[in-house]
Amino acid sequence: MDKLERMKELVDVILMHNRNYYELDNPTISDKEYDKLYDELVDLEKETGVVLSNSPTQRVGGDVLDKFVKKKHAVRLYSMGKVRSFDELRTFFSDMKKYVKNPTFAVEYKFDGLTIVTEYVDGKYVSATTRGNGEIGEDVTEQVRTIKSVPLEIPFKGRLILQGEGMMTNSSFRRYNRTAEEPLKNPRNGVAGAIRNLDPKETAKRQLDYFCYAVLLSEGKTFKTQEEMHEFIKENGFKTGDFFKVVKTEAEAEDIIGQIDAQKSNLDVMIDGAVVKLNEIAPREEIGYTNKFPKWARAYKFEAEEVSTMLNDVIWQVGRSGKVSPTAILEPVELAGATISRATLNNIEDIRKKNVFLKSRVFIRRSNEVIPEVLGLAEKYDNSEVIEEPKVCPCCKTPLVKKGPLIFCPNHDNCKEQIVARLVHFVEREAFNIEGLSEKTIIQFYDDLGLRHYSDLYKLTKEQLVGLEKFKDKKAENMLKSLEKSKHIELFRFIYGIGISEVGIKTAKDLAKTFKTFENFKNASFEDLVAVEDIGDIIAGNIVEFFKDENNLNEIERLFGVGVVILEESVPKSDRLSGMIFVLTGTLPNYSRSDMTKIIEENGGRTASSVSKNTTYVLAGEEAGSKLDKAKSLGIPILSESEFVSKFLDIE
Repeated sequence: MDKLERMKELVDVILMHNRNYYELDNPTISDKEYDKLYDELVDLEKETGVVLSNSPTQRVGGDVLDKFVKKKHAVRLYSMGKVRSFDELRTFFSDMKKYVKNPTFAVEYKFDGLTIVTEYVDGKYVSATTRGNGEIGEDVTEQVRTIKSVPLEIPFKGRLILQGEGMMTNSSFRRYNRTAEEPLKNPRNGVAGAIRNLDPKETAKRQLDYFCYAVLLSEGKTFKTQEEMHEFIKENGFKTGDFFKVVKTEAEAEDIIGQIDAQKSNLDVMIDGAVVKLNEIAPREEIGYTNKFPKWARAYKFEAEEVSTMLNDVIWQVGRSGKVSPTAILEPVELAGATISRATLNNIEDIRKKNVFLKSRVFIRRSNEVIPEVLGLAEKYDNSEVIEEPKVCPCCKTPLVKKGPLIFCPNHDNCKEQIVARLVHFVEREAFNIEGLSEKTIIQFYDDLGLRHYSDLYKLTKEQLVGLEKFKDKKAENMLKSLEKSKHIELFRFIYGIGISEVGIKTAKDLAKTFKTFENFKNASFEDLVAVEDIGDIIAGNIVEFFKDENNLNEIERLFGVGVVILEESVPKSDRLSGMIFVLTGTLPNYSRSDMTKIIEENGGRTASSVSKNTTYVLAGEEAGSKLDKAKSLGIPILSESEFVSKFLDIE
């Protein structure tokens, strides 16, 4: 047998033993025997200068990286909508029955690790990316390569993108800490620190695992159910966790979730709940997504971890609406893998209800990695003090105004904290998207240039900017260009940017689509507003009150006065595409995707991000991917760019 053939044989044998050990928990060889095979392979690789693409020797980690490279996800990643009671879960089941007759549901572990997307081409591992913001993550290909439960080769040969969870098992965590110079706080911190270590060799030392739960893209392969997808993932050599159930009723789901909750402390992996997904995949496209999560799945979150600690102080902070809210300053304490020193107290009535005092011991709870909440009094001492409600603004000393349990600073135009908070919101990416304007810079503008209103930003001059610390000609010019560019803004971004309470980016988009123009939106009645899907009494009331405030109306007029132009929702030039839904895929020869989308909308049609039975046509260009395959499987008509133009448009 020649050396290359022996290397291939060794790779196959070692991978088999790795699978038995890491995936099946069934070791079939002693450590000594394994080391002998591994060392032989290493020696042959050195001798021949050849390293096979699936060689287990690649797991040790390569050279240290200079930095993490940002990478755009091929498929957007969503968060998971959460429920915390069986009543909420029953509502979810009921909603799904509106779309599917006799639906079934897949129940899986909700892993508490680090989301990682892996990609394979022609059966070979090519990349891995962190979740990031769901659209852009960090390239961690070499770090993830060190995880032995991530196959380097798989049977499936089409392009495949998977979502899973990077994990440090409890046993690996304990093993690592026995010899570590700096012991880890918990397994979750262990995996996050390992994956985000620029030295893959350090990643390898943590002996991480990867549990896969979703196929994001599979060229040439479709799935009818989550169960079928689950089996496909396993068939390709990925760990999935040792739990997957399909249920038909809420009662079955509740029983299984109860079982998971009862046994979670005995697992070798950290979980913080159970994920319940509609098992049938085809209806998911119709059911759709919110701006943050799929409507066809829910994460049932287990009760958050609680601890007690000393409440040392309470500070009152002013938000962009002028609301003054209390924050508890705590004796630092470890909770759910983090050091906690602050927690929310909501308002003075909440403080009284929970019966908490300064210099007392309080219970706190942390869930979903957001700021923890003070739950109530644990122990009161002789030196404990009553928490007093402030009478004047902690920032500007203006007498505060009480509205129910909430208190507000009415000094809309001269309270620094709320002005800065409003401006930070105004310039963020989802709003006016003014590049180069950080909170620190806004504070500088406030202090040195007297900036008070959104419109003041558009009155800045180069002479003013270059007179500021750390502002040179180039920086000033770039800032002015960014400001000028932001003057032409889409309606939904304008609505979001002006800072109406409780109006998030999705709500702003819904409002823009409904009312089409800013005037229509501004003049909408309470009844008009609650008629918009997902807008309830509170948001509708906030909008009505916002436009009753002269300060707000004056600022909007000032914005128009400095040249801000709202790009109103486009009115179709024709109705020739009315009622049609198009899905774009691949690269078109003459039009960008945004240009083609605009053309479709101008002619009364609309676009969708995914193919479903409701899709009218798929418009396909070069390198069209899985959307084209799905269209073929559903019998959806497919058009090239030229076919689309000749069929529907008077364009040469």
